[in-house]
Amino acid sequence: MLNFRKYSHFKPKSLIVFWMGTKKAKIVRKSFILFGTLCALFSCESETLPEAPPNIVLFLVDDMGWQDTSVPFWSRRTPFNDRYRTPNMERLAAEGMKFTQAYATPVCSPSRISLMTGMNAARHRVTNWTLIKDSIQPMEKNHADLQFPFWNVNGMSPEAGDSLAVYAMPLPQILHDIGYYTVHSGKAHLGAVGTPGENPLNLGFDLNIAGHAAGAPGSYLGTDNFGNGMEEKKIWAVPGLEQYHGKDIFLTEAITREALKAIDSAVIKKQPFFLYMSHYAVHTPITGDDRFAQSYLDKGLDSIEAKYASMVEGMDKSLGDIMDYLAKKGIDENTIVLFMSDNGGLSAHARGGEPNTHNKPLASGKGSMYEGGIREPMLVKWPGKTVPKSMSDEQIIIEDFYPTLLEMAGVDSLHTVQKVDGLSFVPILTGEKEHLGLRPLFWHYPNEWGGQGPGIGASSAIRKGDWKLIYFHANRKIELYNITDDIGESNNLFETKQDIAKELAGTLSDYLESINAQMPIDKKTGKKVEFPLTLFKNEQD
Repeated sequence: MLNFRKYSHFKPKSLIVFWMGTKKAKIVRKSFILFGTLCALFSCESETLPEAPPNIVLFLVDDMGWQDTSVPFWSRRTPFNDRYRTPNMERLAAEGMKFTQAYATPVCSPSRISLMTGMNAARHRVTNWTLIKDSIQPMEKNHADLQFPFWNVNGMSPEAGDSLAVYAMPLPQILHDIGYYTVHSGKAHLGAVGTPGENPLNLGFDLNIAGHAAGAPGSYLGTDNFGNGMEEKKIWAVPGLEQYHGKDIFLTEAITREALKAIDSAVIKKQPFFLYMSHYAVHTPITGDDRFAQSYLDKGLDSIEAKYASMVEGMDKSLGDIMDYLAKKGIDENTIVLFMSDNGGLSAHARGGEPNTHNKPLASGKGSMYEGGIREPMLVKWPGKTVPKSMSDEQIIIEDFYPTLLEMAGVDSLHTVQKVDGLSFVPILTGEKEHLGLRPLFWHYPNEWGGQGPGIGASSAIRKGDWKLIYFHANRKIELYNITDDIGESNNLFETKQDIAKELAGTLSDYLESINAQMPIDKKTGKKVEFPLTLFKNEQD
């Protein structure tokens, strides 16, 4: 059962009992002491009232790479840091904590489901991007070497009974049920068309702005009605922004304006809010934001990269608009702002210049198990908790956001139908612990994304301390890297560090086996691809 911290003017609407197993959630309504009486009790016992619950803004960018910013997340600046203009990210970094080793998954839906459930992708099995109900992706149906498992193609569901969806207690549902006004703004991509998870309102959000099943917009332009009315883009058309149709406005700007209107209603009512500001940008189709594009052309970028950079700057303006709003309303000191991307930067296709180089010094990009595909820009500002201009090298992964946000909101404990893999990083933010230990991080992608490039394809990986091991399913190849010494993953140490490789392969195999992780079938043998430790045992035999 949930335990709530006591806030003087914050009354949970319900206590949630979420039974383990296949039973549906039960909402147990309880009456609470009148607010006036509660305040009177506090005034008798203490000279100061308990602090108000914090507002929470989770700012998630789509396909933004570790280098797509003027904020350096490495030990030095790079040419990419000098290419992009993100002054509001710089502002957020100056006011909060920068994480240099934050991770998501190689593609979008797995990260988003992990964020909403606290589960590792191997466990929730939404291991690829979702769209069509009850169907694996077209590029997975006729792969030359592998037969892919029927993963949870329908995404997440708040209801039990769909064998192709993960049944879990969504993060916004918990926040809603303890009194938060929950707003979804932008890209959802949490459930396939025609499933409960496609609509954020079914997942605990009080308001949904522009979110649906698709993971990319039909168009970023209001003059194109954001794809509405175009038959070829019907499934991608952004819903619910009709007031901007036909107008000269970029999608990033439109959903930001609507998000600010939404939280303003909560501010007026003095209700804590959770804003999930989930941008479609900077996902394809790469489209120039005319407010910013010309300056990048003037810098000598090709037309595609100038458009891309303008999308990055437009996203940054949205962050600045939200931060300005919080300051104007005088609530910035009681609002937590978190910034994250859902996977590595797109580089395999659709970009200008040489493919698979847009995240240098990181190798590869979106879809890959190399660092360019999973390492993300991450910032957190928690007034009174995080030290301004601070930095953490702790290794964070996307499922950690679930327990962290709940702890921030005052949820002390929670029983859910799902096993929560994530660990709260609140102790890092508050400085209570300088180091949480060398826990292993796991990635699992028994799928096909569609792009071509280094490290893209069915694979599993583990990071522990300085070391990272990648296991490629099709050819059973294992690669080992010391990420601290070799951030670009250019020196495969598998042959010379067999003891470390075997240890990591064993830890990865034990984890995958413990949760019955899905593996592809090798079409040549008709057998399931082995876990990586098996290769070492075979060599000894």
